[in-house]
Amino acid sequence: MQIFLVDIAYLQLIEEVELLQDIRDFDAVKLAIEQGKEETIPGEVVFALLDGENPIKVWREYRGFTQQQLAERAGISPAYLSQLETGKRVGSKGVLLAIAHALNISLDDLVF
Repeated sequence: MQIFLVDIAYLQLIEEVELLQDIRDFDAVKLAIEQGKEETIPGEVVFALLDGENPIKVWREYRGFTQQQLAERAGISPAYLSQLETGKRVGSKGVLLAIAHALNISLDDLVF
C-alpha cells in the first residue's frame, strides 16, 4: 500500500513539473510575440499550406505582395516567380532563399 501511495505522489509531482514547463513555454512564446520575434499565422494560411497549395503563393498573398513586387524583392523575373507558383519550375536553393528572405520567413516555411 505504501509503495502505491509513493507511486501516486511521484506521478502527481511529474504532472506538476510538466504543467510548470508548459506555463513557462507559454510565457516565453507570448513574450516573443509581444517583442515581434515570433508571429501568429492565421488559420486560413495554415490550412492552405496543409491542403497542399503552393507555399510561395500562399505566403505572397498573406504578405500582400503582387507577383511583380515579390519578384523584384527576390531579384527574379515575375515570369519565373509565376512558374514557381504553378509548379512548372523548381527553384534553386539560392532562389528559394531569396524568396523566403523577401517574405520574411525561413526556407523551411517554403520547403517542407
